[in-house]
Amino acid sequence: MSTKTVAGNFFEDFHVGQKLVHATPRTLTHGDAALYQALYGSRFALQSADSFAQACGLPHAPLDDLLVFHTVFGKTVPDVSLNAVANLGYAEGKFLKPVYAGETLSAHSEVIGLKENSNRQTGVVYVRTHGVNEKDEQVLSYVRWVMVRKRDPEAVIKESVVPSLAEAVEPHDLRVPAALNFDTLFEPSQSGSAHLWDDYTVGEKIDHVDGVTVEEAEHMMATRLYQNTARVHFNQFAEAQGRFGRRLIYGGHVISLARAISFNGLANAFTIAGINGGRHVNPLFAGDTVFAWSQVIDKQPLGHRKDVGLLRLRLVATKNLPCTAFPDRDGKGQYPAEVILDFDYWAVMPRG
Repeated sequence: MSTKTVAGNFFEDFHVGQKLVHATPRTLTHGDAALYQALYGSRFALQSADSFAQACGLPHAPLDDLLVFHTVFGKTVPDVSLNAVANLGYAEGKFLKPVYAGETLSAHSEVIGLKENSNRQTGVVYVRTHGVNEKDEQVLSYVRWVMVRKRDPEAVIKESVVPSLAEAVEPHDLRVPAALNFDTLFEPSQSGSAHLWDDYTVGEKIDHVDGVTVEEAEHMMATRLYQNTARVHFNQFAEAQGRFGRRLIYGGHVISLARAISFNGLANAFTIAGINGGRHVNPLFAGDTVFAWSQVIDKQPLGHRKDVGLLRLRLVATKNLPCTAFPDRDGKGQYPAEVILDFDYWAVMPRG
């Protein structure tokens, strides 16, 4: 049998400090931006219109932050999570520089933690990933942890390191482009909402109302857009014998759907500055309908700037359950089966 193909890394192939350089560089184009918008229907004005972005000081509309995130994430899959059981969480995410159509993204990662599970069938791998453009400028960094199968359950794993991760990215560590400027007259008819940073209160919950049913073809197209090769999303022949008996929807697809849905209530939360944490709580399958709600966790000014502030938002997505009652964890921290995502992020919003 040929040895030219690769089966991906299994848990015992990783070690703390390991450096992974991911193939292949990807140039993102206006076509990618259009397809992303077609898949999710995102309506945030800054990414939708050059004229709006230019009025806010940028050269033209940047690519959606999550398109950048998923593209960088997709680069890592063949090396990190091709043999994953599940992607478990995110932390310490920082969007460091806007990305525009025509830029080329590459990614590299470092293994920062390993912990074998008690069943000895799997283990958790922690990696810190950096996304860079063609000038080797860092545009994104984040930590994620993923449960990966062992090749040999009897293999002895001596390393056990669980990294200490920040509960949230500190506001002073977040970067908002200096050119981005909301000092000029802000026109709500262009953005879709008159509600600005000053109008939101800590603890406030927002039901985003709308629901979107996920179809098999679109989630597979989206995952291919990011060149994410994880088998659990594509190979029904293999997954028929797996834990759920069918393909899983890529968790990033859920994040993007929920973020697009959140426009109704957070239309002026134009960009994502940081990811504090995130969990894919329960699986999503084709045919399920996604709803979402948000809670304002914190508000912070941005240095001495008077035109813009930061909102720390908790975005919760559900399946087949409208969010009028804000379904959430119980007293023991357990989620109901309908909750599929709990995503904590910093958003940039104009001030009144």
